[in-house]
Amino acid sequence: MYRAHDERLDREVAIKVLPEEVAQDPERIARFEREAKAAARLDHPNILAIHDFGTEEGVTYSVTELLEGETLRERLEASALGWRMAADTGATVAEGLAAAHGAGIIHRDLKPDNIFITSDVRVKILDFGLARDVTATTPDETPSATTRASRRCSRSTRSMSPWDTGGTLRLNSSQLTPTVCSAIALNQSIEGKEFYLLDSAVLAWRWLLSIGRQSDF
Repeated sequence: MYRAHDERLDREVAIKVLPEEVAQDPERIARFEREAKAAARLDHPNILAIHDFGTEEGVTYSVTELLEGETLRERLEASALGWRMAADTGATVAEGLAAAHGAGIIHRDLKPDNIFITSDVRVKILDFGLARDVTATTPDETPSATTRASRRCSRSTRSMSPWDTGGTLRLNSSQLTPTVCSAIALNQSIEGKEFYLLDSAVLAWRWLLSIGRQSDF
């Protein structure tokens, strides 16, 4: 990530480029482009704004608004937010998610690392690289086993919803996923620690789901 000056519009911007070691990886390039396209469709004060995307001399890049501050993860490493700020942050994230859902974009990777708190206490949702477009008229290309494994590993199990860990649910899980993830992030903001006490969040979710099925919860 680089800080730059847009001479045409006389403003400070951020430039994100793919690391050299993955710059030629088709899957990483596709994810980078997917992130840019999803963000470009959204115009909301709580979602990172993107100004440009392209490739120059083999370097794929995106240009976004410049944010100064820290991620929620970085903030929580110092201390919990306190219930009032946590509630305000949670409400703001919910507004951003609602706007994304209204445009047919499901984030699917919401976690403290992808929630940014600016120095003037504005909240921004980052990284739509794993987002799903539910308005797409053609189905997504079926990913390979390697790609599916990569996508699973790129997401933190401690921030995943139960059905993303292999459980089942009768409701529309794709739209519920970011709602559950934002609730987990809100809990972490108040408690200042990880949501789970068990060693495996995946096993914890599956255990809870099994209880729900047995009791028809």
